[in-house]
Amino acid sequence: MHTQKQKEGNELQGNMEMMQTKPRRLSLLACSVLSAALLAACSTPYQRPDVQIPTQWAHANAPARSDAQIMQDVLQDHWWTAFDDPRLNELVELALARNNDLTAAGWRLRNARLAAGNALGNRLPSFSGSGSAGASRRLEGDAVTSPTGETGNGWNRSYSASLGASWELDLWGKLASQSRAAQWEAAATQQDRQAAAQTLVASVLNTYWQLAVAEQKWLTQQDSLRRAEKTLELAQVQYQAGAISGLDLAQSRQALAGQQSSAEQIAQQRTELQNALAILFDAPPGQLPEAARNPQLPDLGKLPRIAEGVPADVLGRRPDLQAAEMRLRGTLAQTDATRASYLPGFSLTSGLGSSSSVLKNVLSNPSLSLGVGLALPFLNIGEMQRNIATSKNNYELAVVNFRQTLYKALVDAENALSNRQHLLRQWQLQQQARDQAVRVEQLTEVRYRSGAASLKQWLDAQEARRSAELAVRDAALARLQNHVALYQALGGSPVLPELPALDTNRNQSTSVIQSEKP
Repeated sequence: MHTQKQKEGNELQGNMEMMQTKPRRLSLLACSVLSAALLAACSTPYQRPDVQIPTQWAHANAPARSDAQIMQDVLQDHWWTAFDDPRLNELVELALARNNDLTAAGWRLRNARLAAGNALGNRLPSFSGSGSAGASRRLEGDAVTSPTGETGNGWNRSYSASLGASWELDLWGKLASQSRAAQWEAAATQQDRQAAAQTLVASVLNTYWQLAVAEQKWLTQQDSLRRAEKTLELAQVQYQAGAISGLDLAQSRQALAGQQSSAEQIAQQRTELQNALAILFDAPPGQLPEAARNPQLPDLGKLPRIAEGVPADVLGRRPDLQAAEMRLRGTLAQTDATRASYLPGFSLTSGLGSSSSVLKNVLSNPSLSLGVGLALPFLNIGEMQRNIATSKNNYELAVVNFRQTLYKALVDAENALSNRQHLLRQWQLQQQARDQAVRVEQLTEVRYRSGAASLKQWLDAQEARRSAELAVRDAALARLQNHVALYQALGGSPVLPELPALDTNRNQSTSVIQSEKP
């Protein structure tokens, strides 16, 4: 009787404890649902940052318009072919195929795509498996009799195998947000590759033309050097005849030494430019492609024409600007993933395993288990608030970077447009100055030979003529470089082929990487 009452009392106490636990469970569930609603309410859709884009360029000669001819002139992919230099076109294609910096950008793109694939794979079940085998033997006795009466050799063998699967239920979109962030980063990395190609094309053109100018300067310097040598020979004859003083002879020797020094400087510039051009093609110093030998400048009177009225929205084609906005959107997706990571997480697991004494019975007695785990990370309220605030700060930082990239693109375009007319005028004036310097030198030589001018005046006229000729070369190079900068600023970029698939059956050694550059 006493035992019966004690049993009834224990049941009553257990029911009361269950009644007290149930509200706590309901409260905990309500708390999780409320936290989920609050965190989900913080998610905001993407909106492009507010930036001021001018309707037309400040230094344009015509109002902006968007007709098809302008788009064709500015947005052509292989814009360097407009300079009509087959050797230069060959060098650009060769650099796009062999340049190491562009190759490295291709491998970074591969890594970004693999990371995006991993992020997408996190939304799928993950599998695991294991297996083991063992054998044991008794020390006493030479034989062991089995329960069936059979006598063995004393060995006992066992085998086991298991297969498991687990996956996380993406109830709040955390894994989807992480996948979107990784995909945006992969897309941005692809634009980085395009930007690297754009920079490479500009480097090939600029270095090629710099080398062509250096070659022309070398010829000009050699001509000046011959003039200085003849002047010194004349001065020596006149000095021996007593027609000039030792001061005039010393000045003539000084002028010759100066010309020789300038020749050595130009020779060093040629060597450095040749090496800089060679490395663009993944070649050791001094080994230039055949197309890079004897470089020539294009006809400056037939430079590609960029139509007037180019609209400012063509900057949207620039790969660096596209990459900045893609990373901005990726940061926003990562912010959503951070918020969602503090919502209750559910994970499912299942396992299939067995063990037996012989291999043929390895799956004779399988066992299947299914479990559900519930995680409540939002209980760490302090950590949650700090991490969410950090993700918001990262987004605002990405907004600032995007705005800065856009405004820099506008500045690049404005500077290139403004500089185009100034450089044209400078080149024309330098040509006029060169023509006058040649005339002054000729007249001064006549006056010197007739005794109406000093040797110093003639030497100064020679140096002025040489400097004027070099200045014309520099002005021509500046015009060409301005064309390249303008195409870059307006978003002209080469269209690169898709990366080839990796051959997983081959050893990815250094030699293989060099032969399979993206």
